[in-house]
Amino acid sequence: MKLFKTLLLLAGAGLFGAATVPAMAAEFSGNVTYASDYRFRGISQGDRSPAIQGGFDLETESGFYIGTWASNVTFSGGVMELDVYGGFAGDFNESVGYDVGVLYYGYPEDDSVDFDGSDRDLDYWEFYGSLSFGDATVGLNYSPDYFFETDSFIYLYGDYSFALGENWSLDLHYGMNMFDDEDIGADFGIGQCRASGPSGACIDGTEDDYADWSIGLSTSAMGLDFSLQYVDTDLDEDDCFGGTQLCDSTAVFSISKSL
Repeated sequence: MKLFKTLLLLAGAGLFGAATVPAMAAEFSGNVTYASDYRFRGISQGDRSPAIQGGFDLETESGFYIGTWASNVTFSGGVMELDVYGGFAGDFNESVGYDVGVLYYGYPEDDSVDFDGSDRDLDYWEFYGSLSFGDATVGLNYSPDYFFETDSFIYLYGDYSFALGENWSLDLHYGMNMFDDEDIGADFGIGQCRASGPSGACIDGTEDDYADWSIGLSTSAMGLDFSLQYVDTDLDEDDCFGGTQLCDSTAVFSISKSL
């Protein structure tokens, strides 16, 4: 939490500095989305039910930005995910761009859950970086202590968008979710735990990573953005949080409005 406050202070200091230059140096934007399901790295965050999402961003001409984003969720008794982030984005040249920053995932309604008599925190930090090459993006996110206190975690991904005609695009995504070992993966909820220690933590798991991917179509009309995606993972139902359908393939439809 001290680190979270420090980030906010640094962001505030950066914005104060930006406020001393001409007003054109900073740009404020917002967005709101209705989605038929909130899929995060292939896994449903809302028990396969609709989600209302939205956020705000402030970006300066230097490339520094801060923002916040929220969505309803249904797991662990919580009702909302509230994220705060900040970073720098820009271009090395006409062909290559970059984006680096830090992201805090917060669950203010229920920020810990009981795990065999001990509380585990749901909130966590990630540091991220990506490179873009035209319509392609490759990136890496790293968390020193991931969701549900499952230690270090790496997310490696690639995105590509093909222009289809004047106002359509084909959007491709592939990501690898990598935990420290099979026991940590089982504590998170992927794979199966064959044996637990005295504290309840898994000491004999079956999975330490999983893949997620999606393919979708997107377009814009009447001031709105529309998207239809097929989302899936390589997890069997038995390997998904003890036998749930949260990791199953699905079609996700969304409508977004930029503010």
